[in-house]
Amino acid sequence: MTLPARITELPCWRGALTGAPLPGGLSNEIWKVTDNTGPHVVRFGSDYPFHHVERARELMTTRAAHAAGFGPAVTYAGPGVMVTAFLSARTWTGADLCADPDRVGRLLHDFHHQMPAHISGTAHLFWVFHVIRDYARSLKAGNSPFTPRLPDFLTMAEGYESVQIPLPIIFGHNDLLPANILDDGRRLWLIDYEYAGFSTALFDLAGAASNAGMSTDQSTTLLTAYFGETPSKPLQRAFDAMQCASLLREAMWAMISALHLSAPGVDYTAYAQDNLTRLHAMHDGFLSRYGHIPS
Repeated sequence: MTLPARITELPCWRGALTGAPLPGGLSNEIWKVTDNTGPHVVRFGSDYPFHHVERARELMTTRAAHAAGFGPAVTYAGPGVMVTAFLSARTWTGADLCADPDRVGRLLHDFHHQMPAHISGTAHLFWVFHVIRDYARSLKAGNSPFTPRLPDFLTMAEGYESVQIPLPIIFGHNDLLPANILDDGRRLWLIDYEYAGFSTALFDLAGAASNAGMSTDQSTTLLTAYFGETPSKPLQRAFDAMQCASLLREAMWAMISALHLSAPGVDYTAYAQDNLTRLHAMHDGFLSRYGHIPS
């Protein structure tokens, strides 16, 4: 395959190049490129203010994750592009997370508590309920076809937020789709740090569970591995509500993306609808389990 000039002209290469696009990116263009030093991942993406994404912060966090032992090394960075070492590892699926929630819980515990020592610059806070409210404002301003449903989304989010409990501030990944976990056969890695920031542990835990479709038993194992004990009833309720919030945020992320982004083979509206279907099923399960959500 002939590589585009914006790849071949990067000053980081040694020797002849081969490469091809990597599948799976929902908002960034990603390539695997090999030179005489080995394989690399080339990631193109600009700042996305509508998603609260700043590439300078992503670069800092990616470097911090490598220093902490959770992510690949950055080998080059320039305006709109970042090159990292390619990991010879298998991309996880939802089934992989469901099969080993204990391992995921331990990984997240270590990531959350070891990353802060490596983070520099202004502290970025990720609070999913702020993101949902801000997405709603942007969707209304952009005349999204989902605008008539925004009052219901905000009411649901308000209820989910009202049952959260105080927890220590940690440094979260905040985008725990299964594909952002890699397994090299010996250990797990985390990639893609666009949304990383100081947060609550429950958002990553809920994201891992909801995006993978974990059962109740699997998510209990996840929480027990993370906290070192069986979750209390208030913690369990907060987690179950956060799973709903995670799916709502993912759906609204897709609605916003439909207004601003275009990626080959990605149907953002269909992705939003899929997450809304999953959300409504989980929301109904929450109501069945707890009776109501405080207003």
